[in-house]
Amino acid sequence: MKSPVLKIKCPLILAITLFLAGCMTHITTDITRNPPPTEKFSAFNHIDLLPVTLAAPYQGQDANKKALAKIQENITATMTPLLSKWNEPGSMPGPSRTLVITPVITEIKFINATARVWSGALSGSSAIIVKVRISEKETGHTIGEPIFYARAAAMGGAWTFGSTDNLMLSRIASRLTDYLADNYATAVGGPTGQDAKK
Repeated sequence: MKSPVLKIKCPLILAITLFLAGCMTHITTDITRNPPPTEKFSAFNHIDLLPVTLAAPYQGQDANKKALAKIQENITATMTPLLSKWNEPGSMPGPSRTLVITPVITEIKFINATARVWSGALSGSSAIIVKVRISEKETGHTIGEPIFYARAAAMGGAWTFGSTDNLMLSRIASRLTDYLADNYATAVGGPTGQDAKK
């Protein structure tokens, strides 16, 4: 004869397991630091920062489109004055060299505020990876391929009605722009946004 306690515990354990599974996302990286690019960015006469794009599997989804627009807005706000300064005519003598920066969102799970209101933590955590190819236009040579990672926990998103999910988009943009600014005068690399494993 089965114990009544066991009967109660089994559905409870199953419910907790399903809840925790819903809170997880498999978007992650083991890389904690990007290596320095092969050249400092100030070695180039002109820098072209292309618009951020979504990898094919994530296109056509409304939440991802909104996330992309917010990330682009944040990047543009920071980089427009920097690029204007860096690309001043005559600032770099010598042969013309153009640095092309191509950012792509390769993986994303973004839970918007509406989903948070209706399902809270059951929607799971948000996470994003942006990969950037930095190359010389004239030769096609790759100068660097940094990646950037950010995450927003499911419970944090639930408690803040999606505020932490939106802050994740600001963080990923800042990590990218910080890397570009930090590597302009000296090639130093920079953090990806993933914490080092303890």
